[in-house]
Amino acid sequence: MEAIVLVIGANGQLGSVLTASLQHKFGKDNVIASDLKYRENFKGIFEIIDATDRDRIQEVVVKYKITQIYHLAAILSAKGEETPLKTWDLNMRTLFNVLEVSRINNINKVFFPSSIAVFGEGAPLDQTSNTAYLNPATVYGISKAAGENWAQYYFLKYGLDVRSIRYPGVIGYQSMPGGGTTDYAVDIYHKAVLEEEFSCFLKENTTLPMIFMEDAIRATLELMDAPKENITIRTSYNIAGISFSPAEMVTEIRKLYPDFKVKYEPDFRQEIASRWPKSIDDSVAEEDWGWQAEFDLEAITSTMIQKLKEKYKTGSKNPEAFIL
Repeated sequence: MEAIVLVIGANGQLGSVLTASLQHKFGKDNVIASDLKYRENFKGIFEIIDATDRDRIQEVVVKYKITQIYHLAAILSAKGEETPLKTWDLNMRTLFNVLEVSRINNINKVFFPSSIAVFGEGAPLDQTSNTAYLNPATVYGISKAAGENWAQYYFLKYGLDVRSIRYPGVIGYQSMPGGGTTDYAVDIYHKAVLEEEFSCFLKENTTLPMIFMEDAIRATLELMDAPKENITIRTSYNIAGISFSPAEMVTEIRKLYPDFKVKYEPDFRQEIASRWPKSIDDSVAEEDWGWQAEFDLEAITSTMIQKLKEKYKTGSKNPEAFIL
């Protein structure tokens, strides 16, 4: 059966790249991108969807005979702390809408992204396992932990094939940062290429797990392609890329920009980051569907610098030029 894919939240940091990858995989006519507003110069089918409106999701699913849904709409960790009740309401209501529409319409597969934000002080900081205790300290993390359990519930009760990944911080050149606690690791490369001083909101020795966008997208597609019988975790899979601190990033960047200036001005995001793991054990993903990261810090840095130099040359420092 031919896959017809709906991406909800297609304009975001992850969504913009994932949509392009899905178009390449399934063909542009088989991927329906959606978000709250049209993306300028988008090549493909685009529908306006407010994911808090279940009827609108239902309408698009029926219109295109959707078989897979990738639900990426959410308020992220740092932004979420500014409006906690709104964040909980939006993150959970949109998920329930997707799960219910998927159940009613017998959708084949649903993808729900989780995050290392589900971990809190109850989890070990080093090599945090897939089964580590979840006691998140942010509303974003709370919503993701709850979402994982609901994903598993819909699989166990209704047989809905919901699959999920706990992303570490995602680093990519394709779009601007989107309000996450790990977004310093994207912004820092922009400042380096522009030869501007960078103000880091985390302490220089704060080690966190990160993943390059290409690895994150490949992990998503590999998980969704895996045979159903191989999926042993119905909450969310840990995946890891590489762990490093801001200071280690600066050292790598200074190999290309020796005069790059950085000042450290920790804010409320430092408290969030201090509760998150320093490294992730993703051995279950490796065993179940062969997951392996490919990009290390040196490869991430060289690629980010090269791609951003090209984009700033053509985009004249216009942030919108970074949206695919």
